[in-house]
Amino acid sequence: MSEIKDLEPQIIWKNFHALTQVPRPSGHLEKVQQFLLKWAETHGIEAFKDGGENIVMRKPATPGMENRKKVVMQAHMDMVPQKTADSTHHNFETDPIETYIDGDWVKAKGTTLGSDDGMGVAAILAVLEDESLEHGPIEALITADEETCMYGVNHLAPDTLTGDILLNLDNETLGELVVGSAGGVDVTASIVYKPVETDPADVAVRVSVKGLRGGHSGLEIGENRANANKLMARFLQLAIRENEARLVSWTGGNMRNAIPRESVAVVTLPVDDVDGLQVLVDYCNETFTEEYRGVEKDIVVSMERVDTPAQQIPEEIQDNVLDAVMACHNGVLRYIPSMPHIVETSSNLAIINIDAERAEVLMLARGSSESMLDYETAMLESCFNMAGMKVEFSGRYGAWQPNFDSEITAELVKVYKKLFNEDALVQVVHAGLECSLIGEVYPQMDMVSFGPTLRSPHTPDERCNVPSVAKFWTFLKEVLRQIPVKS
Repeated sequence: MSEIKDLEPQIIWKNFHALTQVPRPSGHLEKVQQFLLKWAETHGIEAFKDGGENIVMRKPATPGMENRKKVVMQAHMDMVPQKTADSTHHNFETDPIETYIDGDWVKAKGTTLGSDDGMGVAAILAVLEDESLEHGPIEALITADEETCMYGVNHLAPDTLTGDILLNLDNETLGELVVGSAGGVDVTASIVYKPVETDPADVAVRVSVKGLRGGHSGLEIGENRANANKLMARFLQLAIRENEARLVSWTGGNMRNAIPRESVAVVTLPVDDVDGLQVLVDYCNETFTEEYRGVEKDIVVSMERVDTPAQQIPEEIQDNVLDAVMACHNGVLRYIPSMPHIVETSSNLAIINIDAERAEVLMLARGSSESMLDYETAMLESCFNMAGMKVEFSGRYGAWQPNFDSEITAELVKVYKKLFNEDALVQVVHAGLECSLIGEVYPQMDMVSFGPTLRSPHTPDERCNVPSVAKFWTFLKEVLRQIPVKS
């Protein structure tokens, strides 16, 4: 694992390696907070934890640069905990991330890498550590639980920061300068019921849909990747109709902002229908593979006999909930009319937790248009209301509306062209960035987001492009040197 410390630029990679050794899944940040505060103490950097569980650090300007606008460098400390079926023993709350180098990429062994946004945090630490850099006054904001509820920025006080410019280091494509992002809202549908007795003559089968690519529900929602919960719903509908199956339990997905890669259900059925269910499994394997040819290559639908449970879901509840999951919108709803290559509104059928007594479906709706986001959530609410389910909304955050006249963005465009003789792409993205909420607290800040190239965040295929990190570091250093004078 330590071999990544030898990559260039070492000042970033050694800090990223150190982060991989500290467990930091969303919701469990005590260890990484302690690590960051200890790091700051060791390097003589002013640091504290604020009321939002964020870590704030400060470094004065280098001599002669005191008159520059103050920069806030911002990234989030938490990571999405996703792992392959083979990584059964990895515990994100206690175990380090095992990294390795594969050509031009750094990857993790069976888990998410945490370069989202560990690379942003590592770059901040590198800037604060490197005494050879020229820069004006710097603040660093390393936020808590961005990947789940944006807790840190939702609890950011208006007197915590004093900066003029925000450099968000949470974008995933080198050469993109992001000036706008989507808002979002968590949608939860639930229903409680009394279980019924299982027919003692029936047998039980566990069915699994696995091997999907998954992905970031903002950045990759437009790539037509399969959703394991949707595939399982299709299978269950056929099994109930053709094989007299009854639903006992169903679990799929584990993060709202990750396209679900796996879904598992237990059903009961007459023993005479087991062979027919295997035929259905084979049919779904073949059909799903063909439907997603060129997008998914490892879809596997499988079944195995298990002990027959004593209870199962009432038939009417089973049918209503399954109908709602089948009908509920998943994926892209609309692209931005003026920018037809960018997703405007989407929803992710992220998590299903159903047992004999309770059903819960968790979704994340995203939108850069408030009215279209309202429309999307109303669609979801209507769908699950028809199934008799209670629908609740939480964690809503607004879109970061683009400012194409941003002074700092214009400066970054010039720096990128000067350094690399290439044009940077000024862009908006469908992911949710913390800039929207930070901008509500600090409306005077001029904001832009950029970073090195990452791919497949929120999945065990997450990887970081090594050459892009070196280029990103060169760019970041020059950006800090060229920050405008404060008027």
